[in-house]
Formats: sequence, C-alpha cells, structure tokens
Amino acid sequence: MIVHRITDWIGTRKRFILPLLLAALLLTVFFSRQEGGRASGVADSVSGPKIIVLNYHKVDRMNHPLSIPPADFEHQMAFLAQNGYHTITPHELYMAFTDGGDLPTNPVLITFDDGYADNYTYAYPILKKYGLKGTIFVITSLLDKNYPGYLTWGQAAEMDASGVISIESHTVTHGSLTDLTDEQIRYELTEAKHSIEQRLGKEVEFLAYPTGAYNLHIASLVREAGYKGAFTVRNGNMDRATNLYAIERVPIFQTPDTFASFLERLKFVPLFEQIGWNKH
Repeated sequence: MIVHRITDWIGTRKRFILPLLLAALLLTVFFSRQEGGRASGVADSVSGPKIIVLNYHKVDRMNHPLSIPPADFEHQMAFLAQNGYHTITPHELYMAFTDGGDLPTNPVLITFDDGYADNYTYAYPILKKYGLKGTIFVITSLLDKNYPGYLTWGQAAEMDASGVISIESHTVTHGSLTDLTDEQIRYELTEAKHSIEQRLGKEVEFLAYPTGAYNLHIASLVREAGYKGAFTVRNGNMDRATNLYAIERVPIFQTPDTFASFLERLKFVPLFEQIGWNKH
C-alpha cells in the first residue's frame, strides 16, 4: 500500500520532479568538473579536449537577434580574457586534432559569418584590446562591390595581416549548397578560396557552410576543393568525435539579457555533452 501511494505521488508530480533532477545533475557535473565555473577545454580519455566555437554575425546597434551591441560584445570578450580562456585559430584547432598540436587551457574559437563591415569597425578593435583572436568567413562576391554594410578587401587584408583575424571562406554568393548542382557547388567552393588566396596572399583552409546546410556528399566536395575543415551551425562542442567537415558551433544572439545568454551557452553546452545529449 505504501509503495503504491509513493508511486502515485511521484506520477502526479513527475513534471516537477524531472526538472529538479536534471538541475541537480547539471550542478553536480558543473561543480565537480569545472574550476571557477569554466567549462571550455575540459578533456576526457575518450573524446579528448572540448573546444567551444562561438558563432557571431554582426556587432552593431541594430535591434536584431544576429546583432550583438558593441558594449555587450566587449563585455563578453572581457569575460573571456579575465577568466582564463584562450582564443585559437581554425588551423590550431585542426592541428590539435590531426597532428597532436598543443592547445592552451580553456581554448575557444571565435567566428563571424558573412563579412560585415561592423566586424572591422567594432569587433576587430575589441579583440585587439583584449589580446584575443577571431575568424571571419566572408562572402567573396560582396567585398568591394559597394554592397551596403560589408567589408572591403582592404579591411579584410588589414585584419588578416594583423594576426588578430583569420579570413576564411563562406563561398562566393552564400547560396545554400544543398540547392545547387555539383558543378555550382565546386564553383562556390573553389572560386571563393581562390579569390581570398589571390587577394590576401594566404592559404585558405576552412569553410563555413552558407545557412549551415550540408550533407556527406557536399562535405566530400569541400574536401576535394582543398579545405581542411568546415563549420556548421549545429549547436555543440567540438572534440575527437567531431567530423572535421561538420564542426559544431555555439551561436550567440542578442536577447533581453545578452550577457546572461552568452554565459549560459558558454558554460552549459559542454555540460550537456558530458551527459551525452548533443553527440550522435
């Protein structure tokens, strides 16, 4: 009788108990695994180091989810710099997972998609101020075309030469690759790569998929075009279980409390992965 009453009590309160159990589990993992509340860079014996790849678009004052106000962006970068995070480049990430390259403690990769002029106006000086590095994936057809709000090749060259920003490929036109023929995909991949290499005098090794759309066949074409890796918009952490042509990122949006949202994504995405929620 007592057992049945307990079972009935739990059944009627399941919707309250389960969230509490989940919260307790997250807090247990968080405080047992992390020092000072930091989650990035934690390693285990199977999947190796955990690397967060942050995904931004615009840094400006527009009231739009993809636009992070400059003051909020600086707050986020100051937090990273003051809490033991160390930024890396896509090449350093690649070497760590393919050639045993060393990683700093708490590694984080900061990326921007599309190539907006505000990345040069706001994000670039803020990154320099805090000694951080970032990567911008540019849509090559929009540079130097008087298209409102986009980078020029001169700005891209200045940032890439500084060592603060790595310029990489976001294709020529930003067309969803899953909607294109193989011939069109090859053009988008190779022409963008060639344009950046010719303009900036560097090797282009990485791609961000336009709209995040890809499949295994497209990934094989990306490899064929000479890229060493490609980034998606799938929300997750990178480790040895990650396909280098389907690297997860953590999107950062403007919200009613942008900094609180940033902290939640920075700290709790790795925790969900540790209990097996994001990797498939």
